[in-house]
Amino acid sequence: MNHQKKIGLVLSGGGYKGIAHLGALLAFEEAGITPQYISGSSAGAIVGALYAGGYSITAIKSFFKKTPLFRFNKFTRKKPGFLDSEKFYDDFSSFFPENTFESLQRTLFITTTNLIEGTSKVFSSGELIKPILASAAFPGIFSPIKIGNALYADGGIMDNFPITPLINHCDMILGVNVTPVKKPTAKDFKHAYNVMQRAYYLMSIANAQNNFKHCNILVEPEELVNYGIFNAYNLDKVFELGYSEAKKQLITYRANQEN
Repeated sequence: MNHQKKIGLVLSGGGYKGIAHLGALLAFEEAGITPQYISGSSAGAIVGALYAGGYSITAIKSFFKKTPLFRFNKFTRKKPGFLDSEKFYDDFSSFFPENTFESLQRTLFITTTNLIEGTSKVFSSGELIKPILASAAFPGIFSPIKIGNALYADGGIMDNFPITPLINHCDMILGVNVTPVKKPTAKDFKHAYNVMQRAYYLMSIANAQNNFKHCNILVEPEELVNYGIFNAYNLDKVFELGYSEAKKQLITYRANQEN
């Protein structure tokens, strides 16, 4: 593989399933592939930011395991959402003491949704933590984040697979999509979060399919359809699914290059 290429990595949203991104990253590292440019949405923004900050896969995996979402002290008061996104600020401040994109070791693009304008907004400079929180602010669960005069929420609403920022920078693009979709039955909708999860998946399909074709390698573990975006159990299994699928796609890529 040509190590002189400018390599980009796009990471989709997907809640706790974002830990599969880390499994894929481990497979890429073992193959000697190091992306210089990273674009992420929602969970992909969190993983991408920590990886761009130079943190190891082990450290990022630990962050996911040690940062439970539904703690009593995180609930909102007089804000739209069950959980107050800004109360997660301190969870990131120790990882990003300088709190800027410019302090990162790799170029990072974070996709959010401007709720006022109804448009996608990409952050790549200046303050870092608020765009991360905004990109992961799942609608209805997490409160949106105010940046300047606008309110921003989950990047997956408008662009769950944000490849566009990488196209003009990279010779090779790796993609990891952790939100494959299966057709549910009526019996699958037992709780409100089942409905919200389904809505999220439908949004991700609508705005991601056309972007997949730009990837030189696309990692999309099909078995992830059996795991929920808010389910913090079986994270090691989710990690392994990302790893094994990335290894499989790397073998396929190399075989195609040799033919």
